[in-house]
Amino acid sequence: MLHTTIDQNDNAPLAGVLDGLMRRYRERVPDVPRIVRAMVDEGLIAGAGEIENDHIAFRTMGVPQLGVRSLEKIFLHYGYERRDAYAFPQKKLDAFWYSPPRPDLPRIFISELRVPDLSAEAGRIIRSYTDEVPGDPLDALDLDDAAQADDFLHRALWRLPTWADYQRLAAESEYAAWVIYNRYYLNHFTITIHNLKPGYNTVASFNAFLERRGFTLNNAGGTIKVSDDGKLLQSSTVAEMITAEFAGGERHPIAGSYVEFAERRPLDAFAHLAPHEIGRAQRREGFEANNANKIFESTYSSQTGQRRA
Repeated sequence: MLHTTIDQNDNAPLAGVLDGLMRRYRERVPDVPRIVRAMVDEGLIAGAGEIENDHIAFRTMGVPQLGVRSLEKIFLHYGYERRDAYAFPQKKLDAFWYSPPRPDLPRIFISELRVPDLSAEAGRIIRSYTDEVPGDPLDALDLDDAAQADDFLHRALWRLPTWADYQRLAAESEYAAWVIYNRYYLNHFTITIHNLKPGYNTVASFNAFLERRGFTLNNAGGTIKVSDDGKLLQSSTVAEMITAEFAGGERHPIAGSYVEFAERRPLDAFAHLAPHEIGRAQRREGFEANNANKIFESTYSSQTGQRRA
């Protein structure tokens, strides 16, 4: 859901954090309101509040005072639980996913760059920025105050990068370049597809709908990414190019954020049930490294070039 409502007696700070993330994300990613309008026009939803958010994702730098072990503190505080670990050796990334305290809330996916695995020059550039953060910044926050957490997720952690540093990092790791500019900005949110009406409730049919409407999809490994067990299917738009201001006032187009789509099929033990009898607990959980490996490329130049073509 694009707006999260949580009772005051439940977890109001979490609602504030999720609402803050989604509000800024909608403002910065024009594909979000466009997709919402297309879904409303097609009669799939009455409004944005009906969208089910499968998960949201963050990217981080794997340095001692930052990375997954820092950022996860926000969501662990609000009742999320760390689940499976994933490794992406070629991209030099690690990740975890987190299950929510309630089934109507989005899962969380947090990845981090293995900074020590990069070249000495790339590592030096990254640390020249991240060393401006002297310790784990989460230790100074009152996470019961949603405004503090929301502000933290949207403020600069280090100085504005130079265009030269951004380009040098992008040449070695486009993930590193994305994070050095965007910091903890929300990388993507994910629309749940399987609960939409027939004709739109598979990734294949929803992709066809999006393409009819003129949206550009990530085609790395195919437009549909399928888990080994065939029960998690994912796709995504290609990140839109945004005009970013770098140190010294230089302005250049770089990849922003994107939108993902997920279809979670029933587990074998529940495949015989009618659709209205199948909830989150009866469907495939977690993530798939091979799928995520290609979804990461939604911000890579090999994909964003499609939007400029």
